[in-house]
Amino acid sequence: MKVFALALICMTFGVALSANYAVIVAGSNGFYNYRHQADVCHAYHIMINHGIPADNIILMSYNDVAKSSQNPFPNTLYNRPSGTQEGVDYNKGCIIDYQGSSVTPANFLAILEGDKSKVKGGNGRVLESGENDQVFLNFADHGGSGLIAFPSHYLYAKDLISTFAKMTEMKKYK
Repeated sequence: MKVFALALICMTFGVALSANYAVIVAGSNGFYNYRHQADVCHAYHIMINHGIPADNIILMSYNDVAKSSQNPFPNTLYNRPSGTQEGVDYNKGCIIDYQGSSVTPANFLAILEGDKSKVKGGNGRVLESGENDQVFLNFADHGGSGLIAFPSHYLYAKDLISTFAKMTEMKKYK
């Protein structure tokens, strides 16, 4: 009831409500890059545990590590040693929107721009934030001067900066 009342007051007086969104990406594949996929699933759970609705989180991960024959704990992902305590399996409940060959720079940029027509594969979800919203971006992978790496391609800084400029023009975030 309190939330409804706040929304009604905000609409009446022209105050825009804001929401939190997250786009989380593991840009690598292969068991030797275990940490990237474990870290993004952990980040997903952090967002959920801090009240960001799953509908406001878009996750890209090749998703081949948990199922890898090299994984000593099949179908699980841990992002830190647990010692004598039982570790937290961050794969459990981690909802991945884009996996395998749909983890590409082109999809990432289309997701950020909110352009469903440019997305190939995955579930088609894109960032639907507005001018008063907060957007958290988390990219776990390797990079170099002027680029970040995806499983099969690079994303160059000039293209990412151009997308950020489009997001600003489109008022995709505060």
